[in-house]
Amino acid sequence: MKRLLSLLVALTVVLAATGAMAADFPAKNVKLIVPFSAGGGTDAVARSLASVAEKYLGQPVVIINKTGGSGAVGMTEGAMSKKDGYTVTMVTREIAWLFQMGLAQVKPSDFDAIALVNEDPAIVLVRPDSEFQSVEKLIESAKADSGSVKFASTAKPNFYLLALELNQNVTFNQIPYNGAAEAIPAVMGGHVDFTMVNPGEAISQIQAKQLKALGVCSDARLAGLPEVPTMTELGYPIVTGTWRGLAVPKGTPEDVKSTLEDAFAKAVADPEFQEFMDKRKLGIRYMDSKDFTSFMDKDVEGLTAIVEAVKKQQGK
Repeated sequence: MKRLLSLLVALTVVLAATGAMAADFPAKNVKLIVPFSAGGGTDAVARSLASVAEKYLGQPVVIINKTGGSGAVGMTEGAMSKKDGYTVTMVTREIAWLFQMGLAQVKPSDFDAIALVNEDPAIVLVRPDSEFQSVEKLIESAKADSGSVKFASTAKPNFYLLALELNQNVTFNQIPYNGAAEAIPAVMGGHVDFTMVNPGEAISQIQAKQLKALGVCSDARLAGLPEVPTMTELGYPIVTGTWRGLAVPKGTPEDVKSTLEDAFAKAVADPEFQEFMDKRKLGIRYMDSKDFTSFMDKDVEGLTAIVEAVKKQQGK
């Protein structure tokens, strides 16, 4: 009986401490893990959002770049972090397919979603003086000599490129880089022939005519780049891109998650963040925790067919 009473008292103390922790949250810095290099699109969205969210959380939000494995390293660390809300992870579309490809153990169900904040299409980029002045030329050259055309891949496998390869039954030579921050200079330096990133990740180089955009993988032309045709217009019906959102380890207290969701919702709606995203040509798409959870589940399902096609192609 005494042992049972001791256990009940201990449990009461733990629950009380947990409740107090949630009520005081946040009482210190909040870390935001970014699974790609500084300078890329994911990093840019995270830094702007973190800066604005600080005034709603009342504490600094510190960016931690953890690169490697097409985002797997950072997202895995985030999923395995302490379930107290002090470590938030910017999850990206890679989480929907890495585990399906057998390239990582981390998956959406390892997290509790907080919010979707961004969605962008992919855009095909070359150097202005490239021998490849059209998507058609890229495809023709790759078909003539399989694997000869070098692609700077922000993640490997790259689902932007895979959509094009499967659509055209062609193979490019994927050279892996840690995000757009590394892939873009590789194209500009002539180390590779082309890349596919989000418009906002390369808008400065496009406007400075250091890169040339050949096509955008969206349903319609972009308002910020109206001269760039869609891939569908060019005869390649490919609509693909990425998304970025926030999540915490599975099992984080509800009160803590609610505080984070409220703060980041306000940050996304804040004029300062909106202005930054518009200036950088980065798309804003907000979903709350419930809708974001469903969104990730549907994307996993949607990518399954592509993953299976890739495995078949690789003989797995």
